[in-house]
Amino acid sequence: MMEDLAVKKSKTIYWASGIVSICGIIFEVLFGALGSYILGDGVKQYTLTISLFLTGMGIGAYLSEKVMKNLILTFIWIEFGIALIGGFSSFTMFGITAFSPSGTDAFYLYFVTLLIGGLTGIELPILIRKANEIGEKLNRSTARVLFSDYAGGLIGGLLFVFLLRPQFGMVKSAFVVGCVNLAVAFTVLWLFRKEIKNFATHTTFGIIIAILLIAGVLFGEAMAFTFEQKLYKDPIVYMEQSAYQKIILTQDQGDTRLYLDGSLQFSSTDEYRYHEVLVHPTMAQAKSHGNVLILGGGDGIAAKEILQYDDVKSITLVDLDPAVTKLAKTNRQLVQLNEGSLHNNKVDIIHKDAFQYLKNTNTWYDVIFVDLPDPNNESLNKLYTKEFYSLIRNHLSPGGATMIQSTSPVFATKVYWTISKTIESTGLHTENLHVDVPSFGNWGFVMASRDEINIEDLSIGVETEFLTEDMLLSLTQFGKDEDRMISNEKGEKFTLKPNTLIDPNLIQLYEHAWKNY
Repeated sequence: MMEDLAVKKSKTIYWASGIVSICGIIFEVLFGALGSYILGDGVKQYTLTISLFLTGMGIGAYLSEKVMKNLILTFIWIEFGIALIGGFSSFTMFGITAFSPSGTDAFYLYFVTLLIGGLTGIELPILIRKANEIGEKLNRSTARVLFSDYAGGLIGGLLFVFLLRPQFGMVKSAFVVGCVNLAVAFTVLWLFRKEIKNFATHTTFGIIIAILLIAGVLFGEAMAFTFEQKLYKDPIVYMEQSAYQKIILTQDQGDTRLYLDGSLQFSSTDEYRYHEVLVHPTMAQAKSHGNVLILGGGDGIAAKEILQYDDVKSITLVDLDPAVTKLAKTNRQLVQLNEGSLHNNKVDIIHKDAFQYLKNTNTWYDVIFVDLPDPNNESLNKLYTKEFYSLIRNHLSPGGATMIQSTSPVFATKVYWTISKTIESTGLHTENLHVDVPSFGNWGFVMASRDEINIEDLSIGVETEFLTEDMLLSLTQFGKDEDRMISNEKGEKFTLKPNTLIDPNLIQLYEHAWKNY
């Protein structure tokens, strides 16, 4: 009977090591996702959080040497701590972001990452030593506990990517994982209850933590919603965490705004300024309009402008996130704004990465519009490289034209002209345009074609709210502070070089340009 109990305790330790490893890796990638969403630059944030988490684990492993007795009770209280701190981590992060001075959120995220990493690092050595105490040989105990721990890491990563983040979001996911940590603590507490003094006291503390975590699961997301509302000017009317990004729709006094991962995509009060400049000069430059490609533009507004041209036979819209196009097809405000363009029989929607789509398709297009988010992370940066623009060139029909949104030449001057230089490096003829969009500020575009572009010869053949033929030339004029001949602090001219997959210089330029906005 005693031997059966020992075997049961030993198996529990192996299962516990696997489960806490699952929870640990979920918290690790969760903190990276939080940093990417709130602080920007996903590669930087994931690198920092993974490094800090592993450093914390190393510190924790070292500190575990100081634990000489009460191994199981120490493990239980560490699990209590991880459950409470980790469970409330996302909730607290949104609260700090909404109400605290700039920089506090980053400090908190890095601190809690190091702390959870440290607590996780203490656990594994304790479990190994406890397994040895039960009576198994050292090499067998260590190997089994390590196997459970490492295998749990893979499971945790898969669960976060395919279940927790898309189904529960970042706030509820943290509370759910905290509950799992707490369940492990209760299981171990009950199984080893005869070894633990003041069993009822420890159980009571665990129950209090359980109540807090369950309340967090039930009500935490709603409260965090009020925190997040502080980050936006207008009331949030729709919020969704898709498999790729956080989608937020706000509305106030007739102004509907779409945000993706916190970045404004459009305001209904002035979107026509942006989309008319994106679409109509390009359509005027192209010799024919039969086959049109939109990369991005999942809101359907660019498609609405394009559908004004009777000679358009087909529009292929390639947007990575099906949640965005679904919202644009079903949300009353968006359908009214895009005039139901995504329901038009001429529009074919493909949910795929734009780079991969161009790489694999054999179709040529008369007009290509690139309406993608700014290059603020590695995955978006590849869509602003010479390699990507070369693919666009290779799919552009003779006499065709393309227009590429290229961020603000005022706020991110070096970024804008680097994008322009990158497009030029593919051999296409280019023309630079910019327009004042009140909700965005001054915004830039690069038009490119296999043929030379003479902006004075272009004519707009459809009805517009803002754009006229007379103002086209004025859109190509840039002030001294937004011209490509820009200087650094020492007065030295900035050397433009193309952005490539091998040398992604655009990300750092972008991060530096927008850090004060």
